[in-house]
Amino acid sequence: MFTSVDDVSARLAETGYLASPAVATTVFLAARLGKPLLVEGPAGVGKTELAKAVAHACDARLVRLQCYEGVDESRALYEWNHAKQLLRISAGRGETWDEARTDIFSEEFLLPRPLLTAIRGDDPKVLLIDETDKADVEIEGLLLEVLGDFQVTVPELGTVTATHRPFTVLTSNATRELSEALRRRCLFLHIGFPDAELERRIVRLKVPGVDAALAESVVRVVGALRAMDLRKAPSVAETVDWARTLLALGASTLDETVVRDSLGVVLKHQDDIQKAAAKLDLDAL
Repeated sequence: MFTSVDDVSARLAETGYLASPAVATTVFLAARLGKPLLVEGPAGVGKTELAKAVAHACDARLVRLQCYEGVDESRALYEWNHAKQLLRISAGRGETWDEARTDIFSEEFLLPRPLLTAIRGDDPKVLLIDETDKADVEIEGLLLEVLGDFQVTVPELGTVTATHRPFTVLTSNATRELSEALRRRCLFLHIGFPDAELERRIVRLKVPGVDAALAESVVRVVGALRAMDLRKAPSVAETVDWARTLLALGASTLDETVVRDSLGVVLKHQDDIQKAAAKLDLDAL
């Protein structure tokens, strides 16, 4: 997929994703070693976007499993089209059960879900298992088979083994500790908030109309907000949203009035907004 770490950086940048050296190196190693990549970090720092950028850079199909509490095998792996099976059984009333069973448990009646879809076929794919920590612990057992050997067992059809392994990204906000068995099968990458220089580059890339001075001011204020003891620190996505907001308002600088009126773009809890309004000193930044 990639020839070098620099190739990763360049090709991701072409998609609009500015990767740090650590991110580019880990993506290169995951692709070269054929290992799943577990990406942890706070919400809004670009974990999901990384998988999308890799898919775009490699002209690969993105297959996404969105995890949530209660997601089960039928939503993650496969299920049978029961309505179609019943119609088939009704249409063949003169058949024995053995004759009907051979037919209804075939590819025609199979509904592949993301995990099975990702390992079938020869076309390049990126498998994104998003917010893995929100799924129940039981789903990890299913992931162990898929990520360990890149194969899935369908009792009625046999074992399906990937002929072309997908580039696999698991994301986690660390709201639940993932098992050591799952971690052992993956390379690990933590994406935190970027340094000021990288965040300025991201803002300038994502908001072309913003000038350098305003971008620097936005990043500086966001950095000060992150240093406060807030319920939810502003993410990179919210930094970009704030820059777009200021551009829409026609603001050329950050003053107390503009900051007070637009804090709801970067802070999403009233107590955080009140704390920031009381503590933020623009003159000292």
